[in-house]
Amino acid sequence: MSRSPREPRISRRIGRFTADRRILSLLLVVFAIGIAGWSWLSEHPKHNPWAPLDLRDPVGMATANKLLALKDDVELCRVTLDRSDVAFRALESTGSGACERPDRTQLEDYPLSPNTPIVTCPVAAALELWRTKTVRPAAREILGSELARMEHLGAYSCRRLYGGEEGPWSEHATGNAIDISAFVLEDGTRISLIADWDGTDDEARFLREVRDGACGVFATVLSPDYNAAHADHFHLDQESRWSGVCR
Repeated sequence: MSRSPREPRISRRIGRFTADRRILSLLLVVFAIGIAGWSWLSEHPKHNPWAPLDLRDPVGMATANKLLALKDDVELCRVTLDRSDVAFRALESTGSGACERPDRTQLEDYPLSPNTPIVTCPVAAALELWRTKTVRPAAREILGSELARMEHLGAYSCRRLYGGEEGPWSEHATGNAIDISAFVLEDGTRISLIADWDGTDDEARFLREVRDGACGVFATVLSPDYNAAHADHFHLDQESRWSGVCR
């Protein structure tokens, strides 16, 4: 029995219709996944690269890139501090040459001792994130007391690395670094790097926990494990790169 010349055309149309339905179904699935993904990101701003950074949110997959964006945008950084309900003062620029300081930001009512030094805004933002998401929880969980204050050795120092007359300038030259030397708890316990880093008790564990936590928010973290010059403090800075140094 011979086939009608219309039959091949009908078969091709049916085939195209079936293929079109498959493509449409695939597009609907992709659309549904996209809607679900956007809904999930909206509910989890810590992972949402398009959500404004709020330092009160938990640290998530998008936090590092958001912190990176603050390094080149002082205004965005200060808006972030405002959004995060972090009190600070924006001070006039000062200095010249390698020690010019166009970004001078000072945290207010902040638990730093003996004073609250002037730093760059990215350092201020990282300090707040580190204090609230790492240091304070570690003090509570490891040492059983709340954090009272953090002691520092300074932030600004117009000098080159290692104190020489040649070589690259230190991040301290622009206030883009701070050296933390000790932590004091509300129960009166004082944990210092010089006295407790080489111990085997909870104080040493606490110091390593907070060092490791700093590596997630600062570009450079140098501890006593780095060299003898850092035996008594953590050096924390926000150098322009993000592939951080953690030692």
